Amino acid sequence: MNRLRNFPHEMLREIYEQPDAIRRTLALYLAGDGLKPEVASLLAGWPNPAGEILIAASGSSRHSGLAGEILLEDLCGVAVDVEYASEYSCRGGKDPKDMRHPSVLVLSQSGETSDTLAALYEAGRRGQKTLAITNASSSTMAGDANVSMPLAAGMERAIPATKSFTCQLTVLYLLALYEGVRLGRMDSGELASYIQQLQALPNMIEAQLDSWRKQMAGLARKYSTASTFLYLGRGIHYAIAREGALKLKEASYVHAEGYPTGELKHGPNALVSDSVPLVVLATVDYGLSASVLRYEKTLQLLSDMRAQGAKVIAIANRGDGQVSELVSDCVEVEPVSEYLLPIPEAIPLQLFAYFMALEHGVDVDRPRNLAKAVVEKS
Repeated sequence: MNRLRNFPHEMLREIYEQPDAIRRTLALYLAGDGLKPEVASLLAGWPNPAGEILIAASGSSRHSGLAGEILLEDLCGVAVDVEYASEYSCRGGKDPKDMRHPSVLVLSQSGETSDTLAALYEAGRRGQKTLAITNASSSTMAGDANVSMPLAAGMERAIPATKSFTCQLTVLYLLALYEGVRLGRMDSGELASYIQQLQALPNMIEAQLDSWRKQMAGLARKYSTASTFLYLGRGIHYAIAREGALKLKEASYVHAEGYPTGELKHGPNALVSDSVPLVVLATVDYGLSASVLRYEKTLQLLSDMRAQGAKVIAIANRGDGQVSELVSDCVEVEPVSEYLLPIPEAIPLQLFAYFMALEHGVDVDRPRNLAKAVVEKS
């Protein structure tokens, strides 16, 4: 249906394609209301016996990996490290010092990213089991890894990653469900609840896209003269703060940095001024005590920033009056579980980057100095 709509840029079209992209991706891994046994069998031989995983990726894919770290640790109880692919591939040498031999998960939109391929080959040289999550099932990465979990995002023409990013988050969530069942970390009732929430997500996103589009266009006009933005998030939402900042930089050429919320006062707060607004992820899952604690700490920081006179854009649950009273602008998302919130949180930030690019006269589909797939080693 979105192909019939008149979108001025591929990036905007691909933002709007995300509900369908997520639906297609879910169909690869879910059968009705359950997990596909054949996928479970495929994944059975991949995990490290000690329950250790290393995620290697670059750019937006690394940010989805940061979210995947929290998903796999919290839902499955496994130990996860996230490395820049360009760094991991340089740590080997003839006598690698990594004694643990974790399973290695590589993430790449194209499946051809040179630094991530180098990380995959380094892991293979060390005899580690590998899993590739890519948007191209016929890519080099998908073929050379021990196991492939493709996305079904469809071709992404704009250079800034949008639908491939949210589909990566979707597949990482599914991987956590498969691993959680394999390890006995979740019972059938919990699994059914997780799957039900996941299946409801595309419709929920679809219903909010037009309102997000209108609001983020207005905010881009309002903040078009800002010189720098600081994006803040706690826990799994830190990954989305990092991704939101990257999306703004690559799409609009406006500088931004992503930080853990609690780190703002450990230095970056010196930058906060009229020309350096904050973008704060302030959602909450009231069914999870850790999420409530995170939210309460974020409310305190927002209160402090209000007293300081900071300009703040917040992403918050629909109808959250506490957040809206403390910030300059509040963007609402429908409440979902803690571990699914990163998916809808990312989309208004994509739209903000898109409209900021238009405000700055940038060719948003083809930003300068960037390529869709980085095929030369960094």
